[in-house]
Amino acid sequence: MDQNLLNIGFGNTVVAARVVAIVSPNSAPMKRLKDEAKDEKRLIDATQGRRTRSIIVMDSNHIVLSAIQAETISQRYSTPKASE
Repeated sequence: MDQNLLNIGFGNTVVAARVVAIVSPNSAPMKRLKDEAKDEKRLIDATQGRRTRSIIVMDSNHIVLSAIQAETISQRYSTPKASE
């Protein structure tokens, strides 16, 4: 079972096929989404204590916080691996 992993910064990865959206955390709806996920124990903080710069929505209904810009993660998502 070959799954492509998406580097979301500081040694953290997610399965690329399970990503629904990569968004900026600055809007009120995204802040609300983050707060609801935290209350429901669906929030995964992969920022390593740094400022949240992107929110990754997974198909498992989990919300992953990353310290890497959403644009950077999106570029990594669309770039094929060197081994392919």
